[in-house]
Amino acid sequence: MPGERHVTDKTTSPLSTRSYIADTVALILFFTTTGIINERWIAGMTWEQVFHARLIGGALMIPVGRPYGLWRDWIMRRAKDTRVSRLLWDSVALMTFQVPIYAAIIAISGASGEGLVRGILGAAVMMLVLGRPYGAFLNAIRRVFGLPPGGSRPMSLNE
Repeated sequence: MPGERHVTDKTTSPLSTRSYIADTVALILFFTTTGIINERWIAGMTWEQVFHARLIGGALMIPVGRPYGLWRDWIMRRAKDTRVSRLLWDSVALMTFQVPIYAAIIAISGASGEGLVRGILGAAVMMLVLGRPYGAFLNAIRRVFGLPPGGSRPMSLNE
């Protein structure tokens, strides 16, 4: 009708679909590998427990890949354009989002007592160490999908 305004649904745009896929693929590739290392050699889980943890982790990474990407982008807006600042904020983003989820995954998969505590502490240390490498990996995957890197400050009229 003349004068009628149509609202577009940005959640189903090709860009949002590519963003979802890119962020999810990055999360699955990176953290399946690091999860196996932590679960087997730090938490001391059996291979069967590691397998179950990775199945649960993989299933959970599908719905949380993009929300984590958005969380990281939001957190990274606080980072200054220095290596130390990016390292710090990438680590904060990863710690605050992923460690609670990871703790639940390994608890459900059979880690308990001291092994559970070691697994959570190991994951926390890994998230601190891997925050920036994962952020760089995520940005690289986004580039492969034709997307801009995340965490950029929005443009300002004063810049």
